[in-house]
Amino acid sequence: MAKTIQPEQVESKRKENHIQVLDVRTNEEVAEGKIPEALHIPLDEIEERVGELDPNKEYITVCRSGRRSDMAADIMNDRGLNALNMEGGMKAWTGEVR
Repeated sequence: MAKTIQPEQVESKRKENHIQVLDVRTNEEVAEGKIPEALHIPLDEIEERVGELDPNKEYITVCRSGRRSDMAADIMNDRGLNALNMEGGMKAWTGEVR
């Protein structure tokens, strides 16, 4: 299991330059709205696209409830990236959605 971060902490940290929110939900889920400026890579594409991610950034993975984003964060951490999982996913997010 990846380290976690609370949604309230994400709201304040996501404006920092070295932080990137990564939404791993399906295209259909993201079409309903995502955290502004979040990068979208569905979980089933993470392994093949991990090379596109900047190793100098800290990633916060997000899904609907936190399970898929935990898997994504584990994959990313195993590949040498720094990833945290947002606890509770979008169900727990109270911030802006676009």
